[in-house]
Amino acid sequence: MCIYPKDIQRITGKSYRQSVRMMQTIRKELNKLQNELVSIEEFCQYTSLKQEQVMTLIVD
Repeated sequence: MCIYPKDIQRITGKSYRQSVRMMQTIRKELNKLQNELVSIEEFCQYTSLKQEQVMTLIVD
C-alpha cells in the first residue's frame, strides 16, 4: 500500500505543500524516481512512527 500527501497531512497536521515536500524528501533518501510511490512502511521507517497507528489514521 502506498501513502499520499493528503494522508501525511492528516497524520502530521502539516499543510498539503509541506506534506508534498516530505514525500519528496523520502523519495530522495530512498533513491526513488519522481514517479515512484512511497509505501506506508517506508514512511513509517522514515518518521519512526508505528505502522499500526498510521493505518488507523489513514483508513476512512
